[in-house]
Amino acid sequence: MKFKKFGAALLSGAMAASLVACGGGSSSGGGSSSDEILINIWDNNQKEGLQKIADKWSEKSGIKARIEVVDWDNYWTLLESGASGGTLPDVFWMHSNTAQMYMENDMLLNLDSYIKDAGLDMSVYYDGITTLYQSGGSQYALPKDHDTIALLYNKAIFEQYGVAVPTDNWSWNDVQKAAAEITQKSNGDVYGFAVNTSNNQDGWYNFVQGYGADIITADHKGTTIGSDKAKAGMEMLRQILEVSAPQSVVAETGTESLFKSGKTAMITQGSWMINSFYTAENAADYVWVELPYADANGNGQEDAGERVSAYNGLGWAIKADESRPQECFDLIAYFCSEEGQKLQAEYGVTMGGMKGVSEAFASAFEGMDVSAFTKVEETGTLYFRPYTRNTTVWEDAIQKEGAFLDAWLKPSDKDAMAKACENAQKIIEDAIAKE
Repeated sequence: MKFKKFGAALLSGAMAASLVACGGGSSSGGGSSSDEILINIWDNNQKEGLQKIADKWSEKSGIKARIEVVDWDNYWTLLESGASGGTLPDVFWMHSNTAQMYMENDMLLNLDSYIKDAGLDMSVYYDGITTLYQSGGSQYALPKDHDTIALLYNKAIFEQYGVAVPTDNWSWNDVQKAAAEITQKSNGDVYGFAVNTSNNQDGWYNFVQGYGADIITADHKGTTIGSDKAKAGMEMLRQILEVSAPQSVVAETGTESLFKSGKTAMITQGSWMINSFYTAENAADYVWVELPYADANGNGQEDAGERVSAYNGLGWAIKADESRPQECFDLIAYFCSEEGQKLQAEYGVTMGGMKGVSEAFASAFEGMDVSAFTKVEETGTLYFRPYTRNTTVWEDAIQKEGAFLDAWLKPSDKDAMAKACENAQKIIEDAIAKE
């Protein structure tokens, strides 16, 4: 099978961009046997819970389903190899970064007839996720889940330096003040906050959107990232960066490791990462609160539309030339059924792609309150993670030199951040024009 509209090198090279909704993992590879369905995913944190759900389906169907974890980079290399004549897994995850390319190049099974025969009501799922996995009016993946973003802080660090802890009512201004206080009181031994350019969905995207601009417009054909509103949001982030971990430190260590090692007091993270912190050595000190709001009008209070969280959702897909399409569809339909979606939340795998089934997720982690991820859906505004046909082309470019990396490297330079917004505007516009 050949790619019709893009080169294989583009696909594999671009996939190293934003690690959204993905955790660490390992892989053994290999194909499926005649009596089992092989499922490939990239997040080891989700394997145990999803295998339990698959096993429940197997009990009913009599068909074994085996989940293998492939790390993020190798996952897309595996799919690329399958597209070039190799072997694809029977069932696998799709992501917003590349879904359009896979659908347009006939790599995924068209699910329309299976959905119709099963009487599956697609309106019960989050609209953004359902639409994401459509091409030419047809559905190519079923909505697996959705995720939101929250602020994570280490209460032991706040107590050590006598700084008031974050609450659900904090603005980004409050984050800046607390970060400055911790960095100063610790003499730089502990950074108040940590973020880098690759923290987009779980980081700086929310500043742009919270201040009223769009990374990508609703029609997926433009951007307002160079606007005054976007610049105001990124100026707020610049002020936080001034008192945060330097980019050189973040690039070498990573925000997750900095937080777990007690070198930073606050980070933002997606719900897909909860288990990583829940199982960490100092998990008892970790507290989640709602993502702060953007005080865009400067009135010192939260107004409608100022608290925003990006959300994304994976899709369950089946390879186009699957020899057992009905059995594979029955499996993913069970994953996406009300029963399967509730089990996914109950097991703490992730929140559902179906509306109204994720209540159990908030209490799935005994001893750790993760309700911030579900509360933001009621108190804030969710917007779907920005994407276009070739998301990774511009997404990768805007986080490097010539765009936002310049501002991250020189956070004291106010003009550098404003210029980065303008450069990002052109980068995105040029990339969309070539899609």
